[in-house]
Amino acid sequence: MNKTRNWTKRIAMTILFIMALIATFQSISGVSAFSVLSKVKNEISTTESVTGKVSSLEDLDWSKYPKHNVTATGYTAGAESTGKSQGHPEYGITYSGVKVKRDLFSTIAADLAVYPIGTILFIPEYGYGVVADKGGAIKGNRLDLYFETVEDVYREWGKKTLDVYVVQMGNGKLTEAQLQALNEDKSLQVFRQQFINSEKR
Repeated sequence: MNKTRNWTKRIAMTILFIMALIATFQSISGVSAFSVLSKVKNEISTTESVTGKVSSLEDLDWSKYPKHNVTATGYTAGAESTGKSQGHPEYGITYSGVKVKRDLFSTIAADLAVYPIGTILFIPEYGYGVVADKGGAIKGNRLDLYFETVEDVYREWGKKTLDVYVVQMGNGKLTEAQLQALNEDKSLQVFRQQFINSEKR
């Protein structure tokens, strides 16, 4: 009986501790990764109920989100894009402080006067981009999308003018924990797996 009571207390304290961490994370950052994920989940469930299936992110109804026409180019963490080579202490580190990442939610660069740090965009043929960086030549309606290699930039993107959709405007902050929470949400792993499979081709 005493062991059961102790375990119950431990479980309750663990739950309270986790809830406190989440509350602290949200109050410090001002952005709730959970609010973005709930928007995306709602969009997926709505599309599934209308069409019966969602095979890719492009199948979702993006017309509900503000649309902006932009010119998008690609960049890498290397010297050709950033002037920093491997071994430099800031290699692969964005203006926001997070590491560059190509994933379901990838790091992108934008004019911070137009898209503040933490802004989440859906970019057709690329996926979700989270504004984490800025660039000297990235002004106005221009974006720079992160790719791992120069070859990936040329093979997969180049330079495109297209419509992107604003999922959520940022508040000027982005942390590794927020980016990780977006990329590891269980309900989106089917899309992440599709992304990973397409990247390997």
